[in-house]
Amino acid sequence: MIGKLSGRIEYRTLDHILIDVRGVGYIVHVSERTLASLPANGEVVALYTDMLVREDLMQLFGFQTLLEKEWHRLLMSVQGIGAKASLAILGALGAEGVGRAVSLGDVNAIKVAKGVGPKTAQRVVLDLKDKAPAVMALGGTLSEAAGEATAEVVEEITETVAVKKPAPAKRSNASASAQAEALSALGNLGYAPGEAAAAVAEAAGDAPDADTAILIRTALKLLAPKG
Repeated sequence: MIGKLSGRIEYRTLDHILIDVRGVGYIVHVSERTLASLPANGEVVALYTDMLVREDLMQLFGFQTLLEKEWHRLLMSVQGIGAKASLAILGALGAEGVGRAVSLGDVNAIKVAKGVGPKTAQRVVLDLKDKAPAVMALGGTLSEAAGEATAEVVEEITETVAVKKPAPAKRSNASASAQAEALSALGNLGYAPGEAAAAVAEAAGDAPDADTAILIRTALKLLAPKG
C-alpha cells in the first residue's frame, strides 16, 4: 500500500497529476480544491495517498492532509459514493467543510458537489453523522502531523533539487487545532459528542479564525436551552 508520495510535478490534467519520484512517475487523482492549491509544474509536492485496487483497476488518490484522507475513506464507505463522488464532495467543501456539513446534517451543502444527488447526500449525512465527532476531534492532531511531515519532506527534496520551499499553512492548522480543543472541552463538560460537534462546527463556520476560547463560548451559547 502506497500511503505517501513526494517528488516533482511533471504535468497536470483536470483531475490528476503525475509526480516524478526519483525517476518513477505516479499518476495521482486529486480533487479540484487540491489541484488548485498545488505548486507549478516542476516544483516539489508531498501528498498523502490512498490506493484503490480492483480486479481490473489500480488508482492512487492524493490529499494534502491526513484529515482530508480520513474523510475520503469515510465517504467511500457510504453506499453510492465512489472515489469520483468523494473527491467531488471534498473539492466542493474541503475536509473541514465536510465535517461541518455532516455534523449539522446539512444535506444541501453535500449535494452541491457535482454528481451527488439529494438521496445520496442524505445517505452521507445519516451514515457518517455518528462518526463525524471523532474525526473532528482528531482534526488538530491530523493537520499538525500533515503539516510537520510535509515540511520535512519538502525540505529534504528541495535541498536536492534546489527549489524554494513553500510556507506552511499555519492558519489552517491553528483553526483545526482550536476546533479539536473546543470539542474536547465540551465533552469534558458532559455534552454528547454529536451536539458538541455540531455546535463547534457552527461556531467555526461563523468565525473561521476564532481561537479555542471564543469557539467554546460561542458553542455554549448555541447549546444553551432556548426559551
